[in-house]
This record gives sequence, C-alpha cells and structure tokens, in this order.
Amino acid sequence: MSFTKLTEQPSKYTNLEQRKTRDLLEEINREDHTVPAAVGKCIPLIEDLVEVIVERLHRGGRVFYIGAGTSGRLGIVDASECPPTFGVPDDMFIGLIAGGDGAIRKAVEFAEDDKKQGIRDLKNLGINKDDVVIGLAASGTTPYVVGALRFCREKKIVTGCITCNPGSPITEESDYPIVAEVGSEYVTGSTRMKSGTAQKLILNMISTASLIRFGRVKGNRMVDMQLSNTKLWERAQRIISEQLDIPESEALKLLKKHGSVRSVLEQKNNG
Repeated sequence: MSFTKLTEQPSKYTNLEQRKTRDLLEEINREDHTVPAAVGKCIPLIEDLVEVIVERLHRGGRVFYIGAGTSGRLGIVDASECPPTFGVPDDMFIGLIAGGDGAIRKAVEFAEDDKKQGIRDLKNLGINKDDVVIGLAASGTTPYVVGALRFCREKKIVTGCITCNPGSPITEESDYPIVAEVGSEYVTGSTRMKSGTAQKLILNMISTASLIRFGRVKGNRMVDMQLSNTKLWERAQRIISEQLDIPESEALKLLKKHGSVRSVLEQKNNG
C-alpha cells in the first residue's frame, strides 16, 4: 500500500537548536493549538464507535486498547484510570502494549514489529465477539497493531483505530477508523507530540462518553469512583454534602456506612 505519512513530513520549523527557549515554547504551543481542531473533525466516527462500545458493555463485553510505544502507553493510562474514576471492573477497559508491561517504562527493541504477538496477547485474555478492539498507532503501520486488528476482523470482532495518517494500513483493518490529521511534528517524526496529544484527547472522549452513557456518572459527578485515597474521600464527602444539603461531617458518616456516593444518594432517594 502506498500512502503519504503526514506524521513523517519535515517540520515547518528549522534550525531548532539555534532557537531561544521562549521561541521554542511558543512555537510548540502554536502547533499544539491545531490539535483540537483536527480531533473535532473526527467526532462523527468517534460517536459511532462510542455507541458500539456502550452496546457491547451492556452485553458484558470489554474494550481493548492495543498499541506500541507512546500510543501503547497512552492506551494503558486511559484504561487504568477507568476503574478509579468510574468504579468499573479492572478488566472492562484493558491496555496492551508491544513488549508487555516492561515496555511501559522502557522501549523493548523490535517488539512492535512482531505482527503475531498482538494476536497472542489478545488470545491470552480470551478475546471474544462481545469485545471491541481499538488499535493505537500514530503512523498507522505498526505490525503488532495491524496484525491484531486483522485477526479481530477475521473473527468478526468490532475494531477501531486512532491514527494520524489517512490511508494507512491500520485504517484498512478498522470498522471505525479515526484519523486525526495533525500534520508534521515540531521535531520531525516525533509523534509523542501533536499525534500523541490527539490520541490522548480521543481516548479521553471514548472512555468518558462511553462510561457516562453506561450510567457511571450522575449529573456531572463521579458517583462510582473508588475511594482509594484521602483526596477522593474528601471529594465524595463534598458531593454528598452538596447533593443532600447536609454538613460534611454528616456526609462522612453516611459514606462510611454505605461505602459509595451512589449508595448514599440512592438510600436517601429511596428513603
């Protein structure tokens, strides 16, 4: 397949090493401002993908993010934040990265070039037709990801992707190909920059919208958040205090008794 890798095009800026710090920062920021507009153009396809995800979650399905390098790490970050934020099981959103967990901190050489490892990683987690698999690759060519998506399509498993290169191989293996055309990077080819930012924004949109639609937010509050630290206990107290118009001290007593914001609010509404 022949296509133009927009993410590998030369930067519009030259002689970066001669720039003053302020110039570097302002130019990077100027480029970053273009990212939300590129993401905005993707909303119709993101919407379609979210609708499918919600339907599959109600079936008991899961969402897999699968990627390499920066893309893989972003998927893991998003997936790992879903349980504490929305109180969902740890295996509802799952992030997979080429090279395994060790690659989260340190690059594993050539791991992304194994087109069969992604398939093995999915099989090890019992991938099935109720699941949704979203490939993450700014380049759109990562064999680890493309191979996994191709396998899923053969098995009639819903696939999506988040990339920054239109016409790339990953889009050919996706039922819902999301392409954020952010153009060339400030440092040529450094897709951890604008491309990574676009992927992060889209991942935020997918998981947040899906879990709101799945019933994990009330009003605009995280009523199912896991109470895993002092900050979250204090946040939960404030929510209960505001929603029930009671002192925070009383809210804390109710929270300790019932164990979650949702349980407290439901008890009061039913009472």
